[in-house]
Amino acid sequence: MSTVAFDVAAARARFPALASGLAFLDGPGGTQVPQSVIDAVASCLRDANANVEGPFETSRGADAIIAEAHEAAARFLGATHEEVGFGQNMTTLNFALTRALGREVRPGDEIVVTRLDHDGNVAPWLELAHDLELVIRRVDFNEEDGTLDLDDLAAQLSERTRVVAFPWASNALGTITPVRRIAELTHEAGALAWVDAVHYAPHGPIDVAAVGADVLICSPYKFFGPHLGLFFGRKELIERWRPYKVRPSADEPVAHRFETGTLSHEALAGTTAAIEHIESLGWDAIQAHERELGQRFLDRLPNAYRLHGPPTMEGRVPTFSITHPERSPDDLGADLGARGIATWPGNFYAVDVMERLGLPQGTLRVGFVHYNSAEEVDRLLAALEELG
Repeated sequence: MSTVAFDVAAARARFPALASGLAFLDGPGGTQVPQSVIDAVASCLRDANANVEGPFETSRGADAIIAEAHEAAARFLGATHEEVGFGQNMTTLNFALTRALGREVRPGDEIVVTRLDHDGNVAPWLELAHDLELVIRRVDFNEEDGTLDLDDLAAQLSERTRVVAFPWASNALGTITPVRRIAELTHEAGALAWVDAVHYAPHGPIDVAAVGADVLICSPYKFFGPHLGLFFGRKELIERWRPYKVRPSADEPVAHRFETGTLSHEALAGTTAAIEHIESLGWDAIQAHERELGQRFLDRLPNAYRLHGPPTMEGRVPTFSITHPERSPDDLGADLGARGIATWPGNFYAVDVMERLGLPQGTLRVGFVHYNSAEEVDRLLAALEELG
């Protein structure tokens, strides 16, 4: 257990939305933003609201914001600035990137996805397979603890495998996958490791080189920033791809070729501020605090509820899916909302997870991030006891 101190009151004071009294336990669906992000967005719109590469002050300000965002994103992912790019959101980016890769595959080639995935890392491959006559293979997970079945992964790989697309952490069950090991198995098969880090990014450090990712995608609005998508592509890979883009747009840096149209400069400014917010707190302190919150929840969850996913804080982030034998997730979510507690009922676009678990109504999902407090956990547990 880390001994790094975390001042949750000071962290919460950075987030204006928390003053409302609502317990924001809906972080997996999108986090709140600190005042520094709000200020950065406002400053961009006030002082640098212009298109790029113009011979005047506000345009130069926009250029600086874009450059700073790429540098911050590179730090955040352990990459270089020419290997990171932005887009409207993770799903839109993934459709664009998979289409670019599609120029290199042939009918009968195989794409491996997992049943733990958010559909944002499944549907683009399904559509590509439809268009190009590819084969989709699915890796199962263990129902008892929500862990990915690595033996099944090995069985799905073949000489025709071109990509293994998988989540760093399940947005439904909270499971953390062994990213480096999956990438090793993938590379041994001669395929690309395509990582969805959307759900992991608010909870721990990312180093794309250390884990062996070829492509990694995440979403700043899940780690305390504005609505935006962010991707990493290994330079040797993406520089050979031909992106779908307009002819006048630049070809260098290589990742920026995938940034079609004019980006949301204000969202880029906010993303830089969000990354700086995380850097100012430090991952050790964040992870220690989140682990304490998650353990508190697990230790005191009323017996009437069933937890789906890892039963302890080992191998998971503090995201929990629960069900009640007599109450639907929708009813529970509505009753908690009426008590000023924000949670999410449903499938969270993790459609294969819910199908595999036989839960057509989905689950009630509770998620903690660093701005949540022990008091909020206790408030939730008391409400669950009352409702159960």
